[in-house]
Amino acid sequence: MAKQVFERFDGGEVTDGMLMEASLLFGKNYGIWGKSVSLAKPGSRVRLSKDRLRAQYLPDGTNCSYVRVTVDGHLAGHAFSCRWTCDDGKTVCRITQLVVHRDYRERGLAVGGINATQLDIIRDHAEPIMKASPISYVRDAQLRGSLFHHPGDTSGVISSVDTNFFVDHAELLEALAWVREERDWPLGELLDGYEFLLVLEARKRRRSRCRSTARPEPSA
Repeated sequence: MAKQVFERFDGGEVTDGMLMEASLLFGKNYGIWGKSVSLAKPGSRVRLSKDRLRAQYLPDGTNCSYVRVTVDGHLAGHAFSCRWTCDDGKTVCRITQLVVHRDYRERGLAVGGINATQLDIIRDHAEPIMKASPISYVRDAQLRGSLFHHPGDTSGVISSVDTNFFVDHAELLEALAWVREERDWPLGELLDGYEFLLVLEARKRRRSRCRSTARPEPSA
């Protein structure tokens, strides 16, 4: 039986060697550039250097971390997370760059469900969450979709952000078509240069063994 090991590292604990491995995993398994990209060759693989990974996903002075999973000692997947506080005092956790090696997919290494998505949570909290982000490209991204009351929008987009990140969507859309055969998809269509936006509620955990009555907080 294969041995799976999950590890989490605070930003300051992540070495250049770890980021080099992460960069190689990303470059070989994330995706290719789409036809509308201007600063790269369409069809070439999307790559992020170790320096860019650190600058964009583990910047100094932020509460960011790196999680990886190895299978029999081989890096099989990773994700980056970043936490920040909005003006209303709520804490946000953003998870991004979740990548699983092609040889280790469909094993439950990256599991998630969007069965009970509450669109009003996204509508009410997306803008303040993004504007408070310590990550510049998150702050600057533009909300797109009918959920955000864009008049005249007939594209089918419901909840997305325009990040001008023109990765090819062919593989993603193929997977999305399979999902739509099984359940309703709440976030709508995905246009070139856009990324889906999902905000979920998370309950605050208490250290006490007593049952928590904390109100849910939005997270992304």
